[in-house]
Amino acid sequence: MIITLIMLTFFCAVMLLAISVANRGKSSVMESRIQEFRRQTSVADDLGPNLDVAFADRVLKPGAESVARLVGRILPQSMLADVQHQLMVAGYPMKYNTYLTFWGLCVFLLGGMGFFIIVTVPSDAMIQKLIAGGILIALGFAFPRMWLKGKVKAKQKAVIRSLPDTMDLITTCVEAGLGLDAALARVAEKGDGPLADEMQHMLRDIAMGKLRREAMTELSDRAGVEELTSFINSIVQAEQLGVGVAQVLRVQSEQLRTQRRQKAEKQAHEAPIKMLFPLVLFVFPAFLGVILGPAVIRIATAF
Repeated sequence: MIITLIMLTFFCAVMLLAISVANRGKSSVMESRIQEFRRQTSVADDLGPNLDVAFADRVLKPGAESVARLVGRILPQSMLADVQHQLMVAGYPMKYNTYLTFWGLCVFLLGGMGFFIIVTVPSDAMIQKLIAGGILIALGFAFPRMWLKGKVKAKQKAVIRSLPDTMDLITTCVEAGLGLDAALARVAEKGDGPLADEMQHMLRDIAMGKLRREAMTELSDRAGVEELTSFINSIVQAEQLGVGVAQVLRVQSEQLRTQRRQKAEKQAHEAPIKMLFPLVLFVFPAFLGVILGPAVIRIATAF
């Protein structure tokens, strides 16, 4: 009886062991199949388009980046460095890659139109189609640079226009007892326009630990205005030599106002010469037509 129980117990243990081994093999096969299915699904998701992403981020943005890289490889490094500097001076109306994409599209579209005109127009008008095609190709290459230079000039004019008043306010704040940094912060907070924005940028750089003369030098580089550069150089030199900043500010402010008055007088003296060409081309012919027209009609009728 005892031997029978021992044999039955041993048989049950062997059967349980076999069943557990079989179940473990089945579970491992099942787990491997599940892992393989997950891997194939993830690969399919990576290869396929993600429709949850916007069309601009999925298609347009990679295409624009490809165009920007192509333009960056074609253009020389000196021209690209000049473009980066002009974008900085203009206050970044476009990002660098966006501007390169815009430039490439202008060259492609206008240049393609010029090439289409040269190819499709009949050969009888060879000179005309070459001129028209060349103008379109040149315009496609030059228009982005002209647009960027216009942005740079517009910002520099705004800085020059607001510079004397800003310097007067800084001088008043310093003479009232504020430090230079506090005076700059007060004027930048109350002012508006490109100069106030650049001053706020400079103050953020100073707050982040940059030296004031380095921040002011970078401000002059970003603005690209000779008057502001002269003013900043005077402030930096006064700090290095230990000269009173208030007196330097007063002298520089008066000098800026004198320069602005001289520029206004120069433009006033140039106005008659600039008005001469529109008068000769547009006003005088119409004036002569009004005066001599009836006389010419009477003379023609008489003869």
